[in-house]
Amino acid sequence: MTVPFQITIDCADPDRMARFWAAALGYGLEGPPAGFADWNDYWRSVGVAEEDLGDGADSIVDPEGRGPRIWFQRVPEGKVVKNRIHLDLRVGGGREVPLDERRRRIEAAAERLVLAGATRVRVLAEPGVDHYAIAMRDPEGNEFDLN
Repeated sequence: MTVPFQITIDCADPDRMARFWAAALGYGLEGPPAGFADWNDYWRSVGVAEEDLGDGADSIVDPEGRGPRIWFQRVPEGKVVKNRIHLDLRVGGGREVPLDERRRRIEAAAERLVLAGATRVRVLAEPGVDHYAIAMRDPEGNEFDLN
């Protein structure tokens, strides 16, 4: 039996992170539960204090319902070390796609995500190896790869 799960990402600005990752993954911003005008109305209904409420979106969902929900949790501390887990975004199309085409697709995705707030770190490729990837960081410095 599988166990349902969500991915939780600690961050300083949930709305910015939700919008970035929605664009990166093709996800949508998650609307509030039925009967609530917005998420803050919902959180108030379950007892969350006013000072703990955020502004804007803080979760995203796969519009096709296949991928996990991702929640961006506001935390007071900043990121200080390398992630022990990261996402690999498979934008190149896989090994059945010729390497030159994969490289073109990966570079195009990198350009789009830089415009959305990401930072390129380095290209991950070696001559003679059928692999091309780009290591990147999201707007708050979390590592991810495009391959």
